[in-house]
Amino acid sequence: MSISLPAVLQHLKSMEGSGLVRSEKKGRVRTVRLDAKTLAFAESWIAERRSEWEAQLDRFETYVQTLKKNGED
Repeated sequence: MSISLPAVLQHLKSMEGSGLVRSEKKGRVRTVRLDAKTLAFAESWIAERRSEWEAQLDRFETYVQTLKKNGED
């Protein structure tokens, strides 16, 4: 899969705006560095959301199974 340079720059700009990366330009060279602390925070937040959604899906599955079981009786 290929991606255009303008698309890459747009993504980097968004990531820089969110604090995930920092960039520095010297002459014609731009260096981009990942901010590990911000990434760790984002990973933690995503993990919490994932846990919440999995719990909701588990409860929904239990509910559906109950409906199926009651429909068979």
